Amino acid sequence: MKSLRSQPEAGAHVAPPPPVSDAVAPRPLAPARWDWGAVRRVLVVRLRSIGDTVLATPSLYALRRFLPAARIDLLLEDWVAPLVEGSTEIDRIVPIERKSNASRLSVARLLRAEHYDVAYNLHGGSTAALLTWASGARQRVGYASYRHARLQNHDAPHPSELWGQAQTHSAEQQLGLLGWTGVPVTDRPASRLPVTAEAAERVAHRLRRAGLGGESRHFALIHPAAAFDTKTWAAANFARVAERLGARGISSVAVVGPGERAVAGEFVREARVPVVAFDDLSLPDLTALAARAAVFVGNDSGVAHIAAAVRVPSVVVFGSSNVAHWRPWSEAPSEVVREELPCQPCPGYTCAEFDAPECIRRVPVERVAAAVERVLEKSGRRSALSTQL
Repeated sequence: MKSLRSQPEAGAHVAPPPPVSDAVAPRPLAPARWDWGAVRRVLVVRLRSIGDTVLATPSLYALRRFLPAARIDLLLEDWVAPLVEGSTEIDRIVPIERKSNASRLSVARLLRAEHYDVAYNLHGGSTAALLTWASGARQRVGYASYRHARLQNHDAPHPSELWGQAQTHSAEQQLGLLGWTGVPVTDRPASRLPVTAEAAERVAHRLRRAGLGGESRHFALIHPAAAFDTKTWAAANFARVAERLGARGISSVAVVGPGERAVAGEFVREARVPVVAFDDLSLPDLTALAARAAVFVGNDSGVAHIAAAVRVPSVVVFGSSNVAHWRPWSEAPSEVVREELPCQPCPGYTCAEFDAPECIRRVPVERVAAAVERVLEKSGRRSALSTQL
């Protein structure tokens, strides 16, 4: 356990979360279900991926705002834990190893000893349900639709019912659990991530070595990879966008994971302008790099959510994913570009309708480039792209 607190085309444009007037204080979604004045320790359980973790940060922010003196611990997978190091919303990170029964047992014992007053299960999977129950918290909160809802003693109704809307974003679903128990959430806080001084310095050093020094945001962050083919726009298409940016003096920096180096290599080979590619950044360094970018252009991925969380104007190319659930959740200008097909959204592991994932393949460069132009203009920057291919 680690202590932290001391440390306009149809279907294309996506607006940021609706702001609340300065004159209107955020409200809960339902009356308090217990005496919040007696709550001293809160556990938040949010397992799985980078995007899942980023989209839990609005809930962490809402909790800290509501309970400034309480201890708030976050249970998440160890590989993604560095992403939230330095967060002022969390007192301690409780990391767990993926697919390790020994780690689950050890963490369960640790949680039991902490005597939490409230535990929120923001995930819903089997491991999250068991660990929420194992914490022994007096108030254990999850959705009634969870597979193991019997292990919790507060069952929230469906998030669509809580928010009064047919479709809900992942961030809204998580905020909904808090709001149902009396935490003010109606302002729908944006996602947010810390940028540590150490990570910022490491990134500045690497950019200087790559010839991209200086404090001004003069590069685009591009992520040409994704988890599935149904979410991966062609590297050659990203190269065309990089060329347009380069024609206006904006360099491109590509980021991929170690297992995505082939995609980065293809992007670099295809681009007819110099580009820089990093494939070995830690999560804190990736966050620090994103925070320096003028714009993010990439596939629907955890990297896209990181960029949104550090308020970078973003254009995200969608294929199979549910836009309403996974769009950027940010205060910065953002757009989603997709080719609408009747089969969307789908699970995305493979394409069940075509020989290849047409939903992502059919997205034209022109629409992505136009979206980049718009978000740059909305962010206060002048025209960045040529209108010519």
